[in-house]
Amino acid sequence: MPTLKKFSTTGTAGNLEGIIHLPDESPRAIAVVAHPLPTMGGTMENKVVTTLAKTFAELGFVALRFNFRGVGASSGEFDNGPGEVEDVLAVVRHARQEYSGLPLILSGFSFGAYVQARAAQHLHPHPHKLVLIAPAVGHFAMPPVPHDTLLLHGELDEVVPLADVLHWARPLHLPIVVLPGAGHFFHGRLGQIKQIVLHEFNGQRI
Repeated sequence: MPTLKKFSTTGTAGNLEGIIHLPDESPRAIAVVAHPLPTMGGTMENKVVTTLAKTFAELGFVALRFNFRGVGASSGEFDNGPGEVEDVLAVVRHARQEYSGLPLILSGFSFGAYVQARAAQHLHPHPHKLVLIAPAVGHFAMPPVPHDTLLLHGELDEVVPLADVLHWARPLHLPIVVLPGAGHFFHGRLGQIKQIVLHEFNGQRI
């Protein structure tokens, strides 16, 4: 069973709190997972976020989920995106110091997916892969992302319509894994998200 360990690091707005999921074996990658919109109650305890962190740990990655500024015990206040990108970069710096030399996966749900797509543009070396779940297209200005991004979306998403995501993805030639009948919060479909992510990385050299 993966071990859970609390961590804290300092971002541009002060202290950031988080939880590390340590795999049973020596980690082969780092995965940083970002949560949905804080103003709508999003935290690192979100079910999609915890599902992703557990799945990455099962794959042998060290997975870090954390609270954005102004959430839980993390200092500061909501910044509508730019400050949250800084938060991700601070957590990535912390992870790379603790687990140096490992490839990096950035993952996020909804607002967290938007933040991770932006954070990826600021990181060198670039992340090995992005895993974006129901990115907040239309609510925030989503940047372009690499062709090999794993993008999951619910067919019946009531917060971010699938049509909006298709409109964004079309010029990028970006494939979308659509879960038929699923809404924005993937009720009853967390196991399916887990299986898709496992399938994406199992047998893949990282």
